[in-house]
Amino acid sequence: MDSKPQLEQSQSPSLEDCLKLLKGERDEQRLAGLLLVTKICEGDDVVSLRRVYDAVGVRFLDRLLRTGLGKGNVSGSGGDNRDAYLQLSVTVLAAFCRVPEIASSEDMISKIPLVLEIMSKQPGTPVLEECYEFLYLVTTASGDGVTKLYESGGMKVLALQMSTLPDGSHSMELGIKLVQLMLSKLSLEIVIKDYLSELSVMVATIARQFAVLHNALKFESLHFLSTILSSNYSVPLHDALRIMPDVNWSLYMHVGIVAILQNRVAPSDKLQALMLAESMVSIKGEGWLISQINLPDVQDSVPADRCLLLVLESSRVEIAVLLNELAYLKYEASKNTSSTAESVQLKQRNVAIAFSLVEKIIKLISNIDGNEGDVIDESTFIKVINGLNETIGVVLEYLQDAKEHGQKKGNDLLASVRLVGSYPAGRGKYKEKYISLSQNSCGKAKAMRVVCESLYLAETPIACKEKVGELLEYMLSIEGEDEPSPFYSICFLLPMLCQSTMEIGGSKALASSGGYKHVVECLIKLIGPSCHMVEDNGCIFLACDIILNLLLKKEQVQLPMDDSTFVHLLKALAYWTEKTNDPSIIMMASSISALILDCTSEEALANHPNFDRDCLNMLSRLFNRSLASWGQAKSDVAKADMDLLEIVTAGYSRWAHRFPHIRAAVGR
Repeated sequence: MDSKPQLEQSQSPSLEDCLKLLKGERDEQRLAGLLLVTKICEGDDVVSLRRVYDAVGVRFLDRLLRTGLGKGNVSGSGGDNRDAYLQLSVTVLAAFCRVPEIASSEDMISKIPLVLEIMSKQPGTPVLEECYEFLYLVTTASGDGVTKLYESGGMKVLALQMSTLPDGSHSMELGIKLVQLMLSKLSLEIVIKDYLSELSVMVATIARQFAVLHNALKFESLHFLSTILSSNYSVPLHDALRIMPDVNWSLYMHVGIVAILQNRVAPSDKLQALMLAESMVSIKGEGWLISQINLPDVQDSVPADRCLLLVLESSRVEIAVLLNELAYLKYEASKNTSSTAESVQLKQRNVAIAFSLVEKIIKLISNIDGNEGDVIDESTFIKVINGLNETIGVVLEYLQDAKEHGQKKGNDLLASVRLVGSYPAGRGKYKEKYISLSQNSCGKAKAMRVVCESLYLAETPIACKEKVGELLEYMLSIEGEDEPSPFYSICFLLPMLCQSTMEIGGSKALASSGGYKHVVECLIKLIGPSCHMVEDNGCIFLACDIILNLLLKKEQVQLPMDDSTFVHLLKALAYWTEKTNDPSIIMMASSISALILDCTSEEALANHPNFDRDCLNMLSRLFNRSLASWGQAKSDVAKADMDLLEIVTAGYSRWAHRFPHIRAAVGR
């Protein structure tokens, strides 16, 4: 056959005519029969497709496909006809795979590598859509097909191909579904390990679809992105996306999430949008919430603060609904069913996402500066503060309910404490910013000063303050699900306690409730010989500041100093400073120690069962090092710690006569 196969014209070719040709002895007859198949077999006529498939035979189909790839020979084929043979073979293969039994056969699964090869060699050609169709039909019909697609390098081919496909095309839709099939069949941990760079390219490609489309594929893209980025195994992918040269992908994410959250969509879709937003903030930082959008293919303008407000409002609603449902399931519904336990776990995971977003918003507005002041105006700030106040109130009610039911253990309770603990610290930063800007008269600073003044005056409602005071002792006792002690709840409350103990009222509340012991025990665990690892060493200095605040007001707040709590702390402080040259650590430890030593003597410490001669020697070396800084007060570090140095020197002058061992060490 010397030219592209052509059918003779007929009035109405029938299936029987097609079958006769397919059963012919010559390749030319079979080719004519296959061309006829493409004209007379409808997609849903599985009976006819099955008869045609049986008639043509597997061997001829395989030979035709390989001829199109230049690897085989059909009688009379020439180089000019290969493209036609390739198009014909893939078209009929895709048609046959509409029959599930054919699609799941080993014959079709074995052709997956050849189809991937076609996709690699034929970018941008009409045959591509049939290739995607074939792969999708085979992999949906058989799990073995999914495995074969992955093992044949399907991830690599799809990553390269999808970035060149038209927006919203059928091939793009099938490509996304093919990737989802592979991810559902195989562990994401394995896929990320094998194809990290390919996955990052796919995320960027699909992010664009998520932004620019307004059909069902937008939601397919949402589900794919939220699943892959919020997985427990996604940390390497997050790292790869942070350094991706294409910066627009994160802006496409921003546009897509705004579109979902501001429209009427299913609650599950809004939750997935929040999951995706939480992942994006983890990857790009809190500033992503107020991104300036400048994308040529996004027509609708998106104000920079809209994403921030939508995420906060949606998170606030989710928290209110989920905490109410959790309280019902935990305290009122039947507790003896596995479905109840599963529902509780699911809602706890979902509320954790909303909590995380609220915490990140608190961090964003806490660290706002003049540049962001151009993006977030006063009215936005006030909306954010009001939303946060309402959310904290809801969380406190949830904790009150748990307290009344005698519940002290649970990751949902621990997360609630973390959120409550983070909020007042953020508000404290607004006050600091207001004070720092109050003397500046330049235009931008003046505008920011107005905003900060509004925040400074917009105090947390009295009811919230009172509720926090009532729940403080309870919150300090909350433990995580697998935690043997309330260590993390104390760490989470440190920012709030640090701010509150700056005032007499807060210090009195912590001293009278005995909560100071929790803070001391927490600090000992952080700096002692068996120190706990925490995400941020700032916890150590927060705990130190709280204890320092209490000790400086010990007479006014009637802080009990007659138990062994502070003796244990002295020992931990001495140990902490033995192997460090950090002047901030040395000065902080010695200033706290100096205030503790006001209330004891060397003789009393020597008689204490938990304080030995080694501890006293370490304490002596600590004061020798810190007081040596007095002569170096002109250094920048020393200037930063001058207030602590003054506490140390004043304390030493008061009690040195009661501590001959320390006095001798300092004298040397």
